[in-house]
Amino acid sequence: MQMVLPPVVVPMEATITLPESLLSVINVRKPDLDRFIRRVLAVGLYREGRLSLGKAAEVAGARNTWEMILLLDEKGVPVDYSGEDAEADLETLRKHLGR
Repeated sequence: MQMVLPPVVVPMEATITLPESLLSVINVRKPDLDRFIRRVLAVGLYREGRLSLGKAAEVAGARNTWEMILLLDEKGVPVDYSGEDAEADLETLRKHLGR
């Protein structure tokens, strides 16, 4: 039997230049700026329909899709998550838990 490995995620870096005054305007500390920008980007692209829920979670650095759902709710963004999606997630959990 051949073992299938998950794809390797290679981080991509992008450099942007922002005015120093932005930190005080958005009330974010410099060490937290990367996380803040990733979350804003993920929420915005999900809102526009350009990212799936899973991909938005990856971009935002969320631990899982449920954490992303909470972030979207916090930002007032409706989640496109159907009953079928919930059933599929439940089935995945059952497989992993052996139930």
